[in-house]
Amino acid sequence: MICVLVVASGAAWESVVLQTLAAEQDLVVLKRCVDIDDLLAVAAAGQAQVAVVALESPGLDATAVEHLRRHQVRPIAVVSGGLAEMDQGRLRADRIGIATLVAEQDLRELPDALRAADDQELPGPIEQTPIGPEPSPTSPGRVIVVWGPVGSPGRTTVAVGIASVLAQRGAETVLIDADPYGGAVAQQLGVLDEVSGVLSAARLAAGGLLADRLDSVPRRLGPALSVVTGLPRADRWVEVRSGAVEHLVEALREQAQIVVDTGFCLEEDPGSEFGARPGRNTMTLGALSVADEVVVVGSADPVGLSRLARGLVELREVMAGAAVRVVINRGRGSLGWSERDISGMVEGFSRIGGIHFLPDDQAAVDRALVAGRTLTETGESALLRGLRDLTDALVPLAAGAAPTGRFGSRRGRRSRPLRTRTADRGHRR
Repeated sequence: MICVLVVASGAAWESVVLQTLAAEQDLVVLKRCVDIDDLLAVAAAGQAQVAVVALESPGLDATAVEHLRRHQVRPIAVVSGGLAEMDQGRLRADRIGIATLVAEQDLRELPDALRAADDQELPGPIEQTPIGPEPSPTSPGRVIVVWGPVGSPGRTTVAVGIASVLAQRGAETVLIDADPYGGAVAQQLGVLDEVSGVLSAARLAAGGLLADRLDSVPRRLGPALSVVTGLPRADRWVEVRSGAVEHLVEALREQAQIVVDTGFCLEEDPGSEFGARPGRNTMTLGALSVADEVVVVGSADPVGLSRLARGLVELREVMAGAAVRVVINRGRGSLGWSERDISGMVEGFSRIGGIHFLPDDQAAVDRALVAGRTLTETGESALLRGLRDLTDALVPLAAGAAPTGRFGSRRGRRSRPLRTRTADRGHRR
């Protein structure tokens, strides 16, 4: 007996499929699922062998197909329409890992396709094909992920600062807001964006279209700086499936230096194994998994240093060998500690590539926030000098030269001031 799950997503062929399968003694419809989320939840129970799905079902992507395979469920897609739709369907099915297609007008062949699929031995997990160009060994793009523990130690300020300094040098730079708890990069830079860049990238990645439409994702802010805006509301993290941030980073890194602003939490959601919903911290964990270097930001006060120490221990448990640098933010003499004292407190909790100190320069931060500009645009300050030293350590000047690619041509070290925030998304001017 072969147990079948069906997701038609409102397609007219659902009744035909149910009648066809009811006439077969060895095939039984275990459940008519409402949507892909329902399908993945039922598949996790381990009672079905095959799933019949409408290829155009919302949420049917490579991650969903991998979930089905992990639970020993073979997907078969039904394509609505004629010959042209069938050809397009094969391309989409190949992108997301579905091997068997049945045309709507050939549903009489579905029972044989189900039996053949049940006889096939499932391969291992789907290897996700990187969406976008593969980075070459000489690619100058470097991925810097900014993380920090709970308590607003200044992750976004540091991430924006690193990205703006790189762009001021003339290095093509993309800043990605991957904070699942409500990123603030757009607000900090005065960007009014109708479409979230990270949500747009997630949708394109799910449909296998990110490589073709990559230019539409970043928002151009200046001659060498672009930003992928974050979630418009914190509750929309459920729309970013596992792997979306990694795909975006890999697609962009050959063309630019990448700086990623992340959330504070590193916990995995065990419930994501039993359904389509990703864990809330998937964006943060995904960014860390592709980082070349991680910048850990902590506050210089006693509470901030305590949180930083615990955070370094947690980070060590999830990191896969990327270099870690610690930034002690908002340092001030009134605390009564020297840099040597603080270094001694921090170094015992993790292997650290370096410790950097940034001053408590609230006046400079306020000027930038009120103007909706970066620190490099609002004049010299002690904080900006500290961020330049940090950036020099992360990406030496020789390595930070701007790549030539779709995001811009090579520029010199000095560039003209950033343009206003009314620039169009991407480069379609």
